Amino acid sequence: MKTLKDWSFAGRDGACLMLDTGGGRRLRIAVLEHDLIRVSLIGRDGWRLNRSWSVAPDGDTPIEGRSRDDLGGFSCPDFAHGETGDGLVIDTGTLRLTVRRPLQLVWQARMGDDWRVFAADRPTGAYMAGTRDHAHAHFLRRHPDEQVYGLGEKAGDLERSGRRFEMRNLDAMGYDAETTDPLYKHIPVTMTRTPDAGSWSIFYDNIASCWFDLGNELDNYHLPYRAYRAEDGDLDYYMSWSPDLAGLTRRQAWLTGGTAFPPRWSLGYSGSTMSYTDAPDAQRQLEGFLDRITAHDLPCDSFQMSSGYTSIGSKRYVFNWNHDKFPDIDAMAARFSDAGLHLIANIKPCLLQDHPRYDEVAQKGLFIRDSEEDRPEISVFWDDEGSHLDFTNPDTVAWWKENVTTQLLAHGIGSTWNDNNEYEIWDRGARCHGFGQPIDIALIRPLQPVLMSRASRDAQVEHAPDQRPYLISRSGAPGIQRYAQTWTGDNRTAWKTLRYNNRMGLGLSMSGIFNIGHDVGGFSGPRPGPELFLRWVQNGIFHPRFTIHSWNDDATVNEPWMYPEVLPQIREALQLRYRLIPYLYTLLWQAVTEHQPMLRPTLMDHEDDPRCREENDEFLLGRDLLVATVIEEGATERRLWLPDNGTGWWDFASGHHHAPGIEVVLPVDLGSMPLFVRAGAVLPLSSGAKRADPADDTDLVLAVHPAPGVFRDEAVLYDDDGQAADAQGGNHWLLHVTVTGDAKAIDLTLRASGHWQPRRNQLHLTLPAGDGRILRVNGQQADRIDISAIPRR
Repeated sequence: MKTLKDWSFAGRDGACLMLDTGGGRRLRIAVLEHDLIRVSLIGRDGWRLNRSWSVAPDGDTPIEGRSRDDLGGFSCPDFAHGETGDGLVIDTGTLRLTVRRPLQLVWQARMGDDWRVFAADRPTGAYMAGTRDHAHAHFLRRHPDEQVYGLGEKAGDLERSGRRFEMRNLDAMGYDAETTDPLYKHIPVTMTRTPDAGSWSIFYDNIASCWFDLGNELDNYHLPYRAYRAEDGDLDYYMSWSPDLAGLTRRQAWLTGGTAFPPRWSLGYSGSTMSYTDAPDAQRQLEGFLDRITAHDLPCDSFQMSSGYTSIGSKRYVFNWNHDKFPDIDAMAARFSDAGLHLIANIKPCLLQDHPRYDEVAQKGLFIRDSEEDRPEISVFWDDEGSHLDFTNPDTVAWWKENVTTQLLAHGIGSTWNDNNEYEIWDRGARCHGFGQPIDIALIRPLQPVLMSRASRDAQVEHAPDQRPYLISRSGAPGIQRYAQTWTGDNRTAWKTLRYNNRMGLGLSMSGIFNIGHDVGGFSGPRPGPELFLRWVQNGIFHPRFTIHSWNDDATVNEPWMYPEVLPQIREALQLRYRLIPYLYTLLWQAVTEHQPMLRPTLMDHEDDPRCREENDEFLLGRDLLVATVIEEGATERRLWLPDNGTGWWDFASGHHHAPGIEVVLPVDLGSMPLFVRAGAVLPLSSGAKRADPADDTDLVLAVHPAPGVFRDEAVLYDDDGQAADAQGGNHWLLHVTVTGDAKAIDLTLRASGHWQPRRNQLHLTLPAGDGRILRVNGQQADRIDISAIPRR
């Protein structure tokens, strides 16, 4: 690769400034927002890939991709620019970008009356471009007092500095959650917190394989630096600044299209295991799950069917039903439906070479093509070889949708689990249709699972247009969250997995992927012992996706009742999950409408608290719940830091108020699930529900957790019928709560909006046992209120 040094100003075109950098290359700088600037290196032949499927400020992209020259969805504000002794200066009012010679970009933010440098390119060579290929690199200065986050689903600590990471999607079954890299997803964005100049993010809109070196590498010829290197694609990045990290997370979610809004039932417990569908009597095994859920009096909303239902022998064949295992598919689906449980079917994007329909699909040209021979590409897949479907081909999309509809949806299996979609095709030049403009697979491997999920979503929407779809995808790139929920893949059963999966999930959430979870109990390896399994369940209930899933080495199954000695504590954890459904649903709605992360590291809401900037094992669920589950084997106490939020924290279980910014040590036993509520919060809770369907949620509680003394706070509660496609168009109920207090009383002012009416008649109101003030609602002392009496806004 060649280092780019010299440049000359080539003029302005609207929001864009152009710099000639030699060799026919141009650097384009586009001011998209006052705090968001895009930098693109365009080669002598133009873009390497002239489309993006990740950037979607309007909510989505055309299926064939968004032109990289399209600036739609951005406000593109006016800005000042001019050449000075330092080079070219761009001033948006919020950001000041200086382009120096030799080529170096220096970034400043306005903070009060000062301009402060928050990021800068490496002065001794910042941009490199391939001369015989399309490889490229970007180098930034690195400072020891910065903290780096992001990169989505990565192993190890949440703070990433000092390490090296690779983006290359792999089926990493049994990974070590502390060390394994790469993993399943391609999320090339970092967020950097500076000590005195706010925070900044850099998102590289390139889905070719790449590497991030955040301080692992040293070179005597350069000041400390960090590096982004890609083997192919375009150097096209978005630089954003915010006073805090939370603003960067919201920006990244918005920039990549926001978050899908699945039905309410997706927040309930979802059962799953490889063992049931692998069994010769698989239908009986699945129906037996229904019997045991009822017998053990456990809440549940869905079951994820692993791929054994498609088997012929020991192998898997997508859209093939094994009728020996499943003699009456429709009757099974009907029984689940009657029990109020939804079925979700596993589907895979690769057809093994002996698939009964392989020749049919090959003749239709629906596979990705070999780079040299006139045939489908052939790759290793599930103990054999097969060919991957090409979702950049409209005919493939149509075939896929037809089969999702006829083989699953028409049988009453309404949701899809898009799995094993890492597209491990190592023939870099294998050809994709590209919607009429052929593309090498090396440029778009992580796009294929995104388009696969989009096709599944579209099939589900067309089949049931009045309902919001639910689907899951294991792999993907920025934008996957527009269509599907995701999880951290096939984790290995170990105590440390519990700890580091939490950090992996927080990394995804900080990177704009909010609806996530983990395989509770561990997917592969030894079965968990009773204590580990219980602690995993107690932790899993606080994640958006709560699924117990397994493929244990000894063929046992992770089930809630697998250890009778801890079943009472498992039941209590599941009951707590269902108590929290109204709060979780409100968080999901806020993720969709406000780009608010559901899971947050404690530093996201408490950056000024130094203890929250240290690695820790607590996290926030929304802004109001601090989760401090027990993740140490044999623990008899839980030591944690209560962030300095200014108002303190209520112990959810005991009703005891703790001051903010202190360390507490709690005695714990097997039933302990340490949980704290932000003082000032109003927490919506359910009571006794066994399903997440609002029809089963007949008793709603507003649990007021007031701040000491004089205070004022606000909260919302979102609700709808749980699945209506037009919910965001007004077919919902939104309760606006203002809470104030003084030494004697707590006052709630309630107002409602939306044209959907809850089935419940009343709201119950509670205060912690440790607060002795009276409670008034809309001016009247009360512990309940008729919903019909709440004024409309």
